[in-house]
Amino acid sequence: MPRTKLPRTKPSRTKPSRTTLTRTKPLAAAGAACALLLAATACGGEESGTGGTTKIGVLTSLSGSASAGFTGVEAGVKARLAAYKEEPGACDRDFQVVTADDASTPQGALAATQKLVRQDDVFAVVPNSSFFFGAGQFAGTQAKGTPFVGSGFDGGEQWLNKDYRNLFNTLGNTDYAKVASTMGAYWKSLGGTKAATVSFDTASSSGAALASIQSAEHAGLERGYVNVKVPFGSKDVGSLVLGIKNSGADVLYLPVTPETAFAVVGGLKQSGVELKSVLLATGYGADLLKSEPAVQAAQGLGFVTNTAPIGVPTPGGTAMTEGIKKHAGSTAGLPSFSESIGWVSADLLLHGFEKAGCDATQEQFIDALRESRDWDAGGLVPKPIDFSDYGAIAGSHASGNCFFVSILKDKEFVPDPKAEPACGTLLDEAVKR
Repeated sequence: MPRTKLPRTKPSRTKPSRTTLTRTKPLAAAGAACALLLAATACGGEESGTGGTTKIGVLTSLSGSASAGFTGVEAGVKARLAAYKEEPGACDRDFQVVTADDASTPQGALAATQKLVRQDDVFAVVPNSSFFFGAGQFAGTQAKGTPFVGSGFDGGEQWLNKDYRNLFNTLGNTDYAKVASTMGAYWKSLGGTKAATVSFDTASSSGAALASIQSAEHAGLERGYVNVKVPFGSKDVGSLVLGIKNSGADVLYLPVTPETAFAVVGGLKQSGVELKSVLLATGYGADLLKSEPAVQAAQGLGFVTNTAPIGVPTPGGTAMTEGIKKHAGSTAGLPSFSESIGWVSADLLLHGFEKAGCDATQEQFIDALRESRDWDAGGLVPKPIDFSDYGAIAGSHASGNCFFVSILKDKEFVPDPKAEPACGTLLDEAVKR
């Protein structure tokens, strides 16, 4: 595949030194020194047919079973890119975001990715998809000249393949076959004694569920009900509720969609089961607050996030709140899950240009970002990510094997002081399937 360069519009200007590429404000991914990502002052290369516009491809679920949870991905990406252009000294360069639908299937992810790379000829792809593993081999081989910068929560093996140097996970190089001490220690701090989990029959969902139980056992908790074979999106939860109840579990992890999680929680309440902790892997954000039934169903539940919630002040969180208000039409400033992963992915993309230089080819971008060790999205990510370090993070955790927990109280997500963030270490054991 040909290696494209970022076009320039004013070739008479000169490029600043790369040694001056420093971040001057939170999330200012191009900083003042590059004079800026895609800037007319710096971006070398020949004129292209795009007229100074850089194409960014976004892969996500616009239709199918997973689509409800990904409605704001494109808006999050666009908001971050728009906010960049307002930063001091920003260039007069336009971005064109091209979004492709994975149709909530691995086959759809492959077809959509092939279209972005081969037909749309994007400079980079931002994959935020539970089904990206279907396109993983294509991305790392036939599309190896194209940077892929996104959230690797699909759990695909492509993120850990060292030969696929063009794949960059905003969560770090997570390994869903590894176990961290974090969740077990968190539950123990709450007085938990027996842990249960329910997951879908996918690599990331089941891996996260099984790892949570092993983490709990490491902390001294007993194993309760475990079911990692639930069909994706299922609301037929009667047997799950009965299993959890009969096991005597008092803490529960649900790495499933909010609809399935709320069905399980509702069934437990009807059965008179009171738990010390119920953790959901999805659901945090503005989307939930738009539905009064969802708000009622989610009272007291803990929502796990890999980035700092708005209730934990960070420069990156402030920038995102302001950015989605101005550029994504948010009234409260609380991002949805999909808006936040879109924003953070775009921030890492901008960081890649900061590292590579504004005139970087795709190959130079890949080389520079692979060596990066200091990106944390303005504090949204718990610890800076070393993109050369593979498998240092357990699945469903963020850098440093950390995660945040926010408890829904009325219509507010309140950070749990025991997990803002909770951090642990990798255990010397693999997920037992």
